[in-house]
Amino acid sequence: MNDQLRVRRQKMDELREEGIDPFGHRFERTNLAQQLHDSYNDLTKEKLEELDKHVKIAGRMVAKRGKGKVGFADIQDRSGRMQIYVRKDVIGEEKYHIFKRSDLGDHLGIEGQVIKTDMGELTVKVSSVTFLSKALRPLPDKFHGLQNKEQKYRQRYLDLISNRDSFDRFQKRSKIISAIRNFLDNEMDCTEVETPVLHNQAGGASARPFITHHNALDIDLYLRIALELHLKRLIVGGMERVYEIGRVFRNEGMDTDHNPEFTELESYIAYFDFHDVMDETEGIFKAAAKVVSDDGKITYQGNEIDFNKPFERLHMVDAIKQYTGVDFWKEMSLEEARSLADEHHVKYEEYWKVGHIINAFFEDLVQPKIQNPTFIYGHPLEISPLAKKNADDPRFTDRFELYVLGMEYANAFTELNDPIDQKARFEAQAAEKAQGNDEAQPIDNDFVESLEYGMPPTGGLGIGIDRLVMLLTDAQSIRDVLLFPTMRPEEDE
Repeated sequence: MNDQLRVRRQKMDELREEGIDPFGHRFERTNLAQQLHDSYNDLTKEKLEELDKHVKIAGRMVAKRGKGKVGFADIQDRSGRMQIYVRKDVIGEEKYHIFKRSDLGDHLGIEGQVIKTDMGELTVKVSSVTFLSKALRPLPDKFHGLQNKEQKYRQRYLDLISNRDSFDRFQKRSKIISAIRNFLDNEMDCTEVETPVLHNQAGGASARPFITHHNALDIDLYLRIALELHLKRLIVGGMERVYEIGRVFRNEGMDTDHNPEFTELESYIAYFDFHDVMDETEGIFKAAAKVVSDDGKITYQGNEIDFNKPFERLHMVDAIKQYTGVDFWKEMSLEEARSLADEHHVKYEEYWKVGHIINAFFEDLVQPKIQNPTFIYGHPLEISPLAKKNADDPRFTDRFELYVLGMEYANAFTELNDPIDQKARFEAQAAEKAQGNDEAQPIDNDFVESLEYGMPPTGGLGIGIDRLVMLLTDAQSIRDVLLFPTMRPEEDE
């Protein structure tokens, strides 16, 4: 224990000896800091004195200055900061002693009059101080903050205290999700639902699941990798318009765009096709953008994006032809597709078919070049086991993904509602799993049975909430928009 920690504990003991609880009690405040700034910043010093406005505020002391019988400090609450002005001859010896002995990081309750200083700064002139909570550890240095880059993820509470940009980002995240809910509830007339996190078998996406064990039933269960299959069961049940915003879990690597657990929005609307879902998706993104921008324009890592403009819509094969000159519209054998891949240095797996290679062409040579919001539709059948075949060209599906600045932000289908076709797709996935694709999933016979009762034509949508928040708040890493991202254990642990 270093000297700072010892001194803080000594002060805690002194408070107790003086009959003051160092970890306080309820304190009822009248205002937040920002409310005071909004109400009184524009008033003159003389007008404030005339108003004689008395308030109660509370928060963490994050700055302190002054000496002798006069002191200033900054009190920080969830809305921002407020300066306080403390005089010994106003609050008395006992209360002033509490203020002088308080450390940065301590929580104080303040009563006093709203004034402006000679410098014109809005301030609360203190008439009473209540000690609310002792901080036994010092805050990060205000000039240098958290020096260890990973410390802000491991100790998010310190990041939130010392980094207002980070604090504001998480406030915006909450408002973005509320805006999405509001759009789906009111504009799309959808019902929000909750579905199980524990599944008997993983499904609804291509990903490796986390496996856990249920002791009472003595069975292995899987943390969900998607929300899809249960939500589509609800469409069969007649709910017609449903969505869920929930955590999903994928046993995969971590990088700036991926975390093993993340938040996903999935919606399913009966009698829609993927064209309708494009309209829905565009509405969601524009509603979310309004949270952070008055004019619909945002900047991400120096790139300006205008969400006011209509989103572009482009078939995957046309996009490949536009950017590479390669035309996959004509029928071709696997050998011809592999030859094109070799020629353009596109890598492929042994079990891949032509559709896989088309998708690889897009991901390697086209996706990084897409800047403005663009719907890419017409994904190959082989990579879309849950999407409906295109009526005009069954090699492709009625599916789209939304790309902005080379990153995927949404995935949607005209949902497959033919149980016979669905079972065949599951069987193909199971065969891929047997051939070594550990992200392919087994046959879900219960889901196939649900489709046999009849699911209406349906448009389905999936959006990664974390990536969307990254885009709208100019965050470089997914860790910056997750309050508690998954971290490798520290070496000393």
